[in-house]
Amino acid sequence: MATMAMGQEMAEMQTRPAQRRGLSVAERNREMFEQQRARRRGPTPEMFFAKHIDNSRIVKADDPERRREMISFTVAMTLFFMLTMVYVWQHFSAIEVGYKVEAQKQQVELLREQNRQLRLTEAQLSDPGRIDHIAKQLGLGEPLPGQVVRNDGSNATAVAQVQVMPVATTN
Repeated sequence: MATMAMGQEMAEMQTRPAQRRGLSVAERNREMFEQQRARRRGPTPEMFFAKHIDNSRIVKADDPERRREMISFTVAMTLFFMLTMVYVWQHFSAIEVGYKVEAQKQQVELLREQNRQLRLTEAQLSDPGRIDHIAKQLGLGEPLPGQVVRNDGSNATAVAQVQVMPVATTN
């Protein structure tokens, strides 16, 4: 019987398409849902009764075994968390040290290249041919015998002057 009523209503909806054209799809669906819900209830209306329950006087009993379990679980989870954090800290520290080592390697390589460039520049600047060419441009010539004085005393023609200074003694 319910299927017959449903079928009749569907037929009515199809016969009145001009009235339904103004409704949106959501409105039409909502209307159909309300009609179907009214048919599902049957002839008796639904009744709801509010039942007020007062649980304010109920006290939960203390369970020492449950408390011990919760304390041991909390301690175990804390230890697990701490061990995990130590592992993660070590792992990230190792990664950070690796990055620092790579940065230091790059810096060492850069300094080696700069050192090589400086040695090359020194070799170019201390080239005897270059020094001789610049000296000739400045009007300098070959040194004459006796003009060169060496610190090690290897020049026999050089005159060494020695001055004796009195030493002060304290009595």
